[in-house]
Amino acid sequence: MIRTRSNSRLRPRPRLRAAAAAVALPATVAGLLVAGAGQAAAAANAGPGFPAHYAAPYLETWNSPNTLADARNSGGLKYVTLAFVISDGSCNATFNGNTPITDAGWTSAINAHRAAGGDVIASFGGASGTELGQACTSVSTLQAQYKRVVDALNLTRIDLDVEGGALNDTAANDRRNQALAALQQAQAAAGKRLDVNYTLPVSPSGLEPNSISLLNNAKSRGLTVNAVNIMTMDYGSPMDMGQAAISAANGLHTQLGQIWTSKTSEQLWAMEGNTPMIGVNDTTSEVFSTANAQTLESFAASKGIQLLAFWAVGRDKACATTGTLSDSCSGTPQSAYQFSKTFNAITGGSTTPPPSGRTGQITGYGGKCVDVAAASSANGTAVQLYDCNGTAAQQWTVGTDGTVRALGKCLDLTSGGTANGTQAQLYDCNGTGAQQWQAQANKTLVNPASGRCLDATGPSSANGTRLQVWDCFAGANQQWNLPS
Repeated sequence: MIRTRSNSRLRPRPRLRAAAAAVALPATVAGLLVAGAGQAAAAANAGPGFPAHYAAPYLETWNSPNTLADARNSGGLKYVTLAFVISDGSCNATFNGNTPITDAGWTSAINAHRAAGGDVIASFGGASGTELGQACTSVSTLQAQYKRVVDALNLTRIDLDVEGGALNDTAANDRRNQALAALQQAQAAAGKRLDVNYTLPVSPSGLEPNSISLLNNAKSRGLTVNAVNIMTMDYGSPMDMGQAAISAANGLHTQLGQIWTSKTSEQLWAMEGNTPMIGVNDTTSEVFSTANAQTLESFAASKGIQLLAFWAVGRDKACATTGTLSDSCSGTPQSAYQFSKTFNAITGGSTTPPPSGRTGQITGYGGKCVDVAAASSANGTAVQLYDCNGTAAQQWTVGTDGTVRALGKCLDLTSGGTANGTQAQLYDCNGTGAQQWQAQANKTLVNPASGRCLDATGPSSANGTRLQVWDCFAGANQQWNLPS
């Protein structure tokens, strides 16, 4: 089905999306939705989280939940973005406008996917139906709906696909950013992580003014944006779609640097996502080919881009006739799941080498060393004080990119928290503000995202004393001797 959205200053640009509840669905799909609509399940099991770089194409929730297993088993996808969570006509979040978030079929599919080592992102919005930020008219009710979805699906990462009329609704944009910032902070206070991605339309030169305004508002409202994912599709005229996607990514890099001015170039690339429409676009003269996919994946890997996605998993196969525009095949020559397999090559802990810097022990309160508990490199491992012993668990690289690294991971604040008492941990390096540290002349280490200092709890110098962030006062338990 063709769904239309307009986001260009020059012309409307239609996009291919499946229809929401208000639009007639094919009988087979409608039957699946009705069958699952009355079945509810307990909250989904927790997932393993996401690596620093990954492919997570959009998977259509109006199709059978079995498509998630197919994407994993046949397409090799560990990560997918579930499209879309929208209003059912009121301030109530549903899949596609008519399927409960607690649908037993989807909960079971998500649990199986996570048990196999994968994870999912839920995408709110899309091109059709009513976006929740518009349906819910207060910050508190909108926050409650986001939390309901996050809790039901046990999510650590969500996507906000804002386009068309929703993108130009500045009141809804402000309401959404306030609600997300409040939820993100509440999750952090509860010891949970919530990363927020924004998916936005672009021209080949980058974001348009309405998207830049939305991101500036997010920053002003205290929302930590994990990634800005651009929809590199439907520009309105024939062009090399692979090079157009790269051009838009370069433009975005410059624009992100104008918003998040303290981030390094590497951190800005690590904030990027890129989402083409595979095969024939709604502007049918535009075709994103398998060769374009390989070109974009190579570029993304070389730059350290965080996320590659595409529209959509259900289209990742050839049509009977090349050149066909369809919501169930790509219209370009390919093997089944070829785009999935090409983009999935980016998935992993790191595609760029760690930055250079000074390596050695970091000593602090009581002459103890900053130490990784039990020398474990698992995400979430406590960072503590301990007797200096010369082990790898106490070898830290103070990087030129603002990170502090040990055992291949970064010194991180739990769940991206910014409040006093947020504990330090080891986590995959991901370019977020929770992993930025600035050494001061008074020997403190400041986390700019929180404005607080690395601090030995208590204060205590006992072995195992957990490190945290706290208001800076340059006390002895906030002074650190870094590698020379």
